[in-house]
Amino acid sequence: MVIVMKPGCQDSEISEVSKALESLGLGVHISRGMERTIIGVIGDKRLLNDIPIELMPGVEKTVPIVESYKLASKTFKPEPSIIDVKGVKIGGKELVIMAGPCAIESREQIFEAAMAVKKSGAQFLRGGAFKPRTSPYAFQGLEEEGLKLLKEAKEAAGLLAISEVTSERAVEIADLYVDMFQIGARNVQNFQLLREVGRSMKPVLLKRGPSTTIDEWLNAAEYIMNEGNYNVVLCERGIRTFETATRNTLDISAVPVIKNSSHLPIIVDPSHAAGKSQYILSLSKAAIAAGSDGLIIEVHPNPRCALSDAAQQITPGDFDILCRDISRIAEIVGREFTHGG
Repeated sequence: MVIVMKPGCQDSEISEVSKALESLGLGVHISRGMERTIIGVIGDKRLLNDIPIELMPGVEKTVPIVESYKLASKTFKPEPSIIDVKGVKIGGKELVIMAGPCAIESREQIFEAAMAVKKSGAQFLRGGAFKPRTSPYAFQGLEEEGLKLLKEAKEAAGLLAISEVTSERAVEIADLYVDMFQIGARNVQNFQLLREVGRSMKPVLLKRGPSTTIDEWLNAAEYIMNEGNYNVVLCERGIRTFETATRNTLDISAVPVIKNSSHLPIIVDPSHAAGKSQYILSLSKAAIAAGSDGLIIEVHPNPRCALSDAAQQITPGDFDILCRDISRIAEIVGREFTHGG
């Protein structure tokens, strides 16, 4: 349930309502919008039967939230959220592009990738240090050494850094080096990990799992937000279907569905959806046209030599072409993106 406060209500009135809810053992989450303040109530609403909440000073009405997710719901926060990561705003008018190799392999590789994606207009450098792979014999990442290289490269290029965390230990280590955590598709329902990044308060990119419904995905976001961390960005990266022409099937409809159901920003990962580099440019442009707030794309200086996911990484040259196209599409759909060249 949410409690909608009257326009212009006093802070003291908000405080009194919050105290009444907390006295019953209910969770309280306050969202201050442009026109109204909304108080989200987490817990058994039957506890409110004996308290006339709607009669309390400053209260306009109460509204039940029918979805199992509360804090991520648009009912809780009607205005779109803008997640500010050290000055880069995800969900605003400007499109945000995250780009870099699937895995950090060497200092030379990550530095070359960083300089290339920065030149084309990316704001984030992505790179995997903890690599959960299907085979235990596949390259598992450089872990902390890779994160050190990522930080060096992002600082040299003037970018922000994002990398996947796969465990509580990885969260603790990565917190020293990155500006944003990524929760990969395999961990979207690793609830202990979700709670851990929620407690960190660092911005989180939450990828959808290959068999995860949109409701399950938003409930995963709820785990993070329920710890007090509202800095969540969703990422559609393709779902498992009967089709084998691509690695996954990009659910482009997830973009407008999320926009209708949630206030959280959403970006698209065409690399893991396609699994093949020749489709990435087309899927990227379709995502922006559909209303995505940005993209996360795998870019490698020499994809053929990549230690992981070689087939789905594009060259810096192709990435530059894509960024030029995105700047044109952005203007058409009322967004902004500046190509670096």
